[in-house]
Amino acid sequence: MPFAYYDRLSRHDQAVYRRSDRVPAIPLPGARSLMPVVEALGAALARDDERAVAVASAEIVGRISLALGATAPVVQVLAVRPRANFGELHGLYTKDPDAAVIRVWMRTARHARVVAFRTFLRTLLHELCHHLDLEVLGLSQSFHTEGFFKRESSLFRQLVPAAAPRT
Repeated sequence: MPFAYYDRLSRHDQAVYRRSDRVPAIPLPGARSLMPVVEALGAALARDDERAVAVASAEIVGRISLALGATAPVVQVLAVRPRANFGELHGLYTKDPDAAVIRVWMRTARHARVVAFRTFLRTLLHELCHHLDLEVLGLSQSFHTEGFFKRESSLFRQLVPAAAPRT
């Protein structure tokens, strides 16, 4: 079931949307080898170490990109989330001819508290999925489809196996 904005898309963009929606997962070769870096990210967030958060975030994004055959985007870890009438901005992916950039914010807008580990990692992976849509799936745009959110969750579950649903 497409999201409400689907009807406002051009025919070409609807085709891109449907293609995105058909891909529910991204198998990540060597996901287990990233677990120490994911744990380091959690520890860095817990001790409020912005530099270590940035280093771990860049390594996670770089290694996932490499494993999937994509170029690694630049990762910027920023302080307090921007806030406007839409709410708080958790992350942002941009791509221009020179570079792809993932920006993630480490602190909440209201109280400037460090973001919870799972929230931060999901945001980082969400922004990375936009990059992977373009570079790995070959989509001309990266839409928020059900498939997109499933891909984000599939990466998260591979990196944080305890988060996998119990059967």
